[in-house]
Amino acid sequence: MSKHTNINRVVLAYSGGLDTSVILQWLRDNYDCEVVTYTADLGQGEELDPAREKALAMGVAPEHIFIDDVREEFVRDFVFPMFRANTIYEGEYLLGTSIARPLIAKRLVEVAAETNADAVSHGATGKGNDQVRFELGAYALAPDIKVIAPWREWDLLSREKLMAYAEQRNIPIEQKRGTKSPFSMDANLLHISYEGGQLEDPWTEPPSEMWRWSVSPEAAPNDPTYLELTYAGGDIVGIDDRAMSPAEVLTHLNAIGGANGVGRLDIVENRYVGIKSRGAYETPGGTIMMRAHRAIESLTLDREVAHLKDDLMPRYASLIYNGYWWSPERKMLQLMIDATQASVNGTVRVKLYKGNVEIAGRKSPDSLFDEKIATFEDDGGAYNQADADGFIKLHALRLRTLAKKRGV
Repeated sequence: MSKHTNINRVVLAYSGGLDTSVILQWLRDNYDCEVVTYTADLGQGEELDPAREKALAMGVAPEHIFIDDVREEFVRDFVFPMFRANTIYEGEYLLGTSIARPLIAKRLVEVAAETNADAVSHGATGKGNDQVRFELGAYALAPDIKVIAPWREWDLLSREKLMAYAEQRNIPIEQKRGTKSPFSMDANLLHISYEGGQLEDPWTEPPSEMWRWSVSPEAAPNDPTYLELTYAGGDIVGIDDRAMSPAEVLTHLNAIGGANGVGRLDIVENRYVGIKSRGAYETPGGTIMMRAHRAIESLTLDREVAHLKDDLMPRYASLIYNGYWWSPERKMLQLMIDATQASVNGTVRVKLYKGNVEIAGRKSPDSLFDEKIATFEDDGGAYNQADADGFIKLHALRLRTLAKKRGV
């Protein structure tokens, strides 16, 4: 039974695959509405013209088919700000899927306003995180928007039922057999993820043929690859002395990292809805960016600022993972994080070798590293080692007092 009434036009997040093609027709059947399709080019590496052709074949008006190239916006306004915080969820996950959803939500509500639509719709299931991310984003940016989530309404809960519905409604679906991946995959310029299939058994190793962006570390070159990454304000602005846009940076790092076996990850994560989920990820460029950013910060950030950033990061990561990118608390944290990055400038040299990312050097005009103080040789009086005596005794005072009082 439909939750909403008086729906005349819906903007659907559309890929042209089985699920969203069925949803397009299902919306017409159940809401008697017009459907506008929105497809974002986030760097997923797929040709998007077929999505346009499929939408046209299903009777969507040409002026109601929106396909955007948002790769630069995605990296500049979402990926880079996230990496300024060194963001990792549950100690491992670089949030490749999570960070794409707020941008799609933003564009959905913008297209809805442009086309005078009453609602937006998506193909996320009722078990996953993406439904939360899409909808929290939509409501934060357009509080009166209506959201239609077919997977929470219909009974088409298997591929067989979806295929039967498509056949009944004459929905054009490719019937290729033997070529479909057994995994549920999501890709953008930051990563590609794999779920489902044999990965649902956490004891089963991902098959070697599953990986698409990277060679195995065993098959990676026997000679290391070196890169020099130039930072300005906490973001990479060039590689090997060549200026690059944000999307160019990530594209280049993905190619070089993948060729060296960098960025594979196999984890069991805790979804926001309370389910444990096993997933495999390839994030070659992001893995390099994470190591390099921490390296340049190690030179340029004050100790307490760096430690406070590390304290805040898990909270910031959870906000992104759980869909709160557009929340006031994430924006507040972003202001704090960005304020620390003015001095994060310089160059990091990384060494890529058989799946590893090693830091081979770092330098900065804003470096806080003082060789005169840090040296193990004679520092000429730059640091009075005798001062450490009082420092240690003051910090030991409470420990000594406690030991004496308790008779240790």
